[in-house]
Amino acid sequence: MSENQNIEKVDYAKTLNLPKTSFKMKANLAQKEPLTLRDWTKSNIYEKSLREGHPFFILHDGPPYANGNIHIGHAMNKVLKDIILKYKRLRGYDAPYIPGWDTHGLPIEWKIMEELGEKAKAMTPLQIRQECKKYALKWVEKQKKEFVRLGILGNWDNPYVTLKPEFEAEQLKVFKEIYENGYIYKGLKPVYWSPTTETALAEAEIEYKDVTSHSIYVKFEGEKDLADKLGVDKASILIWTTTPWTLPANLGVFLHPEFDYGLYKTEKGNLIVAKKLAEDVFKTLDLSYELLKEFKGTDLEYTHYKHPFLDRKGLVMNADYVTVDAGTGAVHTAPGHGADDYNYSLKYNIGILSPVDDKGHMTKEAGKYEGMFYAKASKAIVEDLTESGHMLYHTTFVHSYPHDWRSKKPVIFRATEQWFISVDESDIRQNALDVLKKVEFVPEWGKNRINAMIETRPDWTISRQRVWGVPIPLFYNKETNEVIYDSKIMDRVIELVKKEGTDIWWKYEAKEIIGEELLEKLNLKDVEIRKERSIMDVWFDSGVSHRGVLAPRNLPRPADLYLEGSDQHRGWFQSSLLTSIASTKDAPYKRVLTHGFVMDGQGRKMSKSLGNTIVPKDIIEKYGADILRLWVSSVDYREDVRISENILQQMSDAYRRIRNTARFLMGNLNDFDYKTEKVDYNDMFEIDKWAMHKLEELKEKTTEYYDKYEFYNLFQEITYFCSIEMSSFYLDIVKDRLYCEAPKSLTRRSAQTVLTEVLKVLVRIISPVLSFTAEEIWERIPASLKDEESVHLSSWIEPNPAYKNEELAKKWEKIAHLRKEVNKKIESLRQEGLIGHSLDARILLNITNDDYSFLKDYTEDEVSDLFIVSQVKFVNDSLEESEISGIGIAVEKASGEKCERCWKYGEEIGHDHNHSDVCPRCAKVLDELKGKN
Repeated sequence: MSENQNIEKVDYAKTLNLPKTSFKMKANLAQKEPLTLRDWTKSNIYEKSLREGHPFFILHDGPPYANGNIHIGHAMNKVLKDIILKYKRLRGYDAPYIPGWDTHGLPIEWKIMEELGEKAKAMTPLQIRQECKKYALKWVEKQKKEFVRLGILGNWDNPYVTLKPEFEAEQLKVFKEIYENGYIYKGLKPVYWSPTTETALAEAEIEYKDVTSHSIYVKFEGEKDLADKLGVDKASILIWTTTPWTLPANLGVFLHPEFDYGLYKTEKGNLIVAKKLAEDVFKTLDLSYELLKEFKGTDLEYTHYKHPFLDRKGLVMNADYVTVDAGTGAVHTAPGHGADDYNYSLKYNIGILSPVDDKGHMTKEAGKYEGMFYAKASKAIVEDLTESGHMLYHTTFVHSYPHDWRSKKPVIFRATEQWFISVDESDIRQNALDVLKKVEFVPEWGKNRINAMIETRPDWTISRQRVWGVPIPLFYNKETNEVIYDSKIMDRVIELVKKEGTDIWWKYEAKEIIGEELLEKLNLKDVEIRKERSIMDVWFDSGVSHRGVLAPRNLPRPADLYLEGSDQHRGWFQSSLLTSIASTKDAPYKRVLTHGFVMDGQGRKMSKSLGNTIVPKDIIEKYGADILRLWVSSVDYREDVRISENILQQMSDAYRRIRNTARFLMGNLNDFDYKTEKVDYNDMFEIDKWAMHKLEELKEKTTEYYDKYEFYNLFQEITYFCSIEMSSFYLDIVKDRLYCEAPKSLTRRSAQTVLTEVLKVLVRIISPVLSFTAEEIWERIPASLKDEESVHLSSWIEPNPAYKNEELAKKWEKIAHLRKEVNKKIESLRQEGLIGHSLDARILLNITNDDYSFLKDYTEDEVSDLFIVSQVKFVNDSLEESEISGIGIAVEKASGEKCERCWKYGEEIGHDHNHSDVCPRCAKVLDELKGKN
């Protein structure tokens, strides 16, 4: 009823049971939510929500990197985790949330070195580490506040931080186990190397960007043994490469043993090329050619050629990794700069040459190019090869090339001495693949993705040439350079780290760390000892968190769930798996759930240059965290998702529908005592039983969607229930009963019972997602409906199969369908200005459709209530057909006068001399309200 309606004689609005609630439509979430956070903290809601003694559910948090404000991807990740954990606690699980941070590694050290500038040269490693630590902890605190503001409940007072001594000590325990299991070794082999940051990198630290590279065809002149094999005076092998700077490191050429090769006569000499590639190669080189001889790659094995500009010979070798997809079929081989080159050269024992230093400059082994940065050397080598006649073709092309994920600069493959975890030559790979068979992946394709990566993964480079991190805790005999290892020494290091942190590695000398007792016991007193200078890969730090976090807190392994972005198939999911397999030979997780990346509204990657970034802080300040949380629940996170101002406005509209449904429910329960006045299901009206059926369906579906982590379906289900099944249908129909019937009447109490049941369910099923709003509802619902001080301490909804009635549901589905047809007719008359409110209308129905004949079993007054009109009349007259076959519908102006209390029209208005402006029903209610019989 309009609040501005002026009623003469009697103010009947005062006799209606109108909403009396402080749960206003205007949410003001941005202002209210911080107050709720304050109350949660003050009342220890997180601590109380843990169900000690109940089954555990462990969602292990992947640590974000502590070096900047959180972005929208962080927010999505943390909200997804929070939704799951809040649901699990409601289900009775002991589901702690231990948030964590990744705090070591190159990105932080790189930032500090930039800030320090020249000052860094005069600082000790310990001083640099102190600056890194301060920087990391500063961002831990900033990110913590941002995560808390999202409504994430967790152990924020005692998170895990990888720089804490207790975590570092546990990390060293894992290192010890892996080392003693025989999986860690030191070797000289090619690894990703960043000349910019001067350290080795793991595959997970590589990203790809387009670069412009040289493309050159070079002839290597054969030695006499090669020419003799072919029965000619002279022959050259033609190679193709895109990295001229690696030619100083060339030690050989690979041919495929089974391929057919040809010796071709050209104006540039006799050239060796794979037969399948000859036509394309000579077309590119613009050379005429004639086949002189045909042979297999095995025929030239162990022959030699002259290096094109250095005074040495190269060896012709065989390898089955050679392809005829591109190039010449002859592969220039520099074992110091390529994984395949290195691996396949081992059997030929040609050694390793890597004439490039830590900064990417050529060394003296590169001859005249010594001192040049490798990219500059490439240009000079191209010029010299052209001048000497060895260059047969040169161009440039754009292609994808590996870059350092932090400096954003190109990396190179470079042979250096590093520490590795053996994957290729050990049982780690197969063991990992075996345990993955038992791990559930959501979505399922994640299993194939990580399997493919594990199957081709090389040995893991775990050493880094930096100072901000956990040291590789090994010692050397200075004289022999042999590793000094003893389990007792490692235990001693671990105990020191537990007390003082890993600063001990830079604070104390090697013998001080080992201690007098062990030096004596292990006959090391007279041995000069040095410490390993490298630190561990930051992926090793976070990769052991399944032990570093769970074991010290007495939480069970493996974790029930890991949940991160899909990029972690090559990152944290792998490093966690490999450290677990290598140490305890089991998986660190039972289930892995991944989400995509967040794009803008047009599906573009967010970037400052495009100006399309949306940060959580701005969303929260404008809309509130619950709107952001609702958005997270609405998207199919399994793929990349979109967010924009328009999408957020849609979320705000959806939120308002849910909130207004709750507001209506609460507003009509202020005089209802559920414990003493609820109506038994068997005594309810039919439409109320239908609502209870729909509520039971809602319970089943939402529970299923939470269990399956299908929050996007959950969102659809809840919004549909609130806006369509409740607000637009059931609540719309029962408004008359709630507002106009006698307060204690069965008709009103029956509806109020349903409203209460709906409210009890709704507040719980939205609480993992709309955590603040659910708490606000909880604060305002009658005390008799609450079992705990906070909704987040409550229990999950209980199913009641007795309320399910499929037959009734089908019947009311037809009624809803007919109601839509009636509303179309009403709206048509409203557009013509013949009626205003639907209560101004009278409906004529001609029903010849047997599927709808049951409607005639209802009284015309009952049907009019369903359509929210004043009158309904069943007729046999010919009426305009609706879209439902066999049903004719006509709408006309309602007959009689209008009741000033309920707004319904009738012929009996004013028949009660005490109430001249109302209908008999309202007159009776008014008498009851005045205490009359």
